[in-house]
Amino acid sequence: MIFSKRLILVLAILTLVFSQKTSSMRPISTYSIVALDETTGELGVAVQSHWFSVGFLVPWAKAGVGAVATQSFVKVDYGPDGLQLMESGITAVDALKTLTSKDDGEAVRQVGMIDIKGNVAAHTGSRCIKYAGHIVGENYSVQANMMANGTVPKAMAIAFEETKGDLADRMMAALEAAEAVRAFGAEPVMIISVVDRGGTCEDLAKQAGISFYALLTAPDLGFEYEGP
Repeated sequence: MIFSKRLILVLAILTLVFSQKTSSMRPISTYSIVALDETTGELGVAVQSHWFSVGFLVPWAKAGVGAVATQSFVKVDYGPDGLQLMESGITAVDALKTLTSKDDGEAVRQVGMIDIKGNVAAHTGSRCIKYAGHIVGENYSVQANMMANGTVPKAMAIAFEETKGDLADRMMAALEAAEAVRAFGAEPVMIISVVDRGGTCEDLAKQAGISFYALLTAPDLGFEYEGP
């Protein structure tokens, strides 16, 4: 079943998330994509990074609202604050403008944001460590920083646009394309795929007949759960 496939992918990749503190002033080589499947209404964030706690910091999403990737010298607030603004009816474009205008450190931030209506915004600060950049396309944004070369965003965009399959498949293709052009480091991978199905993640796992062992609590992802 497609539902089972997606849920297995999400749960399997969640096992790579580690709780590890990091300073908001430490740059980490990272690339990510935020995207929307306008046919299914599914929202997603996919991120690959040299830092182990990537899943705890970068990706934020909420079913029926939007998705955010916040990276470079990470300011986590862009995630929950961005979702809150989008949930109030503000577009991703205006939400990102609002947040960067209030951030004294915007020059070192990199953020991608998309709302449920397909509005997309991205920001790469002027002081992000090169190679750093982003590309905004129809229903997606890709962004990368501290890369070995400047080809990563374009490779990700092409892969996402040309890959067939569901949203998770297309986001994974974008990450694989970035790796293929020899971007800087990226061991941990995380994909958050958020669908408006209701219930908790544990409930959904049981419905699909999957053994569930949670490693974190994530109410801002559109579901809540606790590990044993």
